[in-house]
Parts: sequence; C-alpha cells; structure tokens
Amino acid sequence: MNYEVYHIPTNFTDAGRVMGLFELRNLVEAVLLTLPALYLCIAFLPLDLTPKIIVTLTIIVPLGGFGLIGISDDSMTRWLGSWWKWRRSRRIILFRGEVRK
Repeated sequence: MNYEVYHIPTNFTDAGRVMGLFELRNLVEAVLLTLPALYLCIAFLPLDLTPKIIVTLTIIVPLGGFGLIGISDDSMTRWLGSWWKWRRSRRIILFRGEVRK
C-alpha cells in the first residue's frame, strides 16, 4: 500500500487573520468603533496633553479590545444581527398555549 502523506503547516488556521489572532472583520469593526471616540476625546477634553492621553487611552483601549474580540467569538455586527433576528421573532406563550404577538 502506498499512502500519500500530507503535512499540515502549524499556521493553517491563520489565513484571513490579522497577526494570526483577529479576523479582518473584527479589526474593521474595532477601528470604526474607536475612531469616533478618539476624535471626541482629542477634540473636546479640556485637559492638558498628558491627562488627555491617559483618559483617551483609558477609553480607547477597552473599546478597541472589545471590538477586536467580539461577542462569543463572533463579530459584533454578526452578533447584533442574530440578536435582532431573535428579538423580532420571539413570542410570548400564554397559559393555554396561545401565542400572543
């Protein structure tokens, strides 16, 4: 018997990911989340430079991390779409088994 041996590279799951960790969709969502917040912090905080940088980083880093990681290993827009679909199609079951909208 002649079996062909296929070697699977260690980084085969890294395709389509940024730095091998984050999906491109999550990266775009994180950037779209953080850019408006960054602009608002830089433009409207009435602080000197060092406190402004500290406050901005305190807001931007968790927001960007949340955007990169997503919710339950899904991107936020995909999760929000699933949640919205569930929210629109849910029903209340009454005592007699009737469905009320």
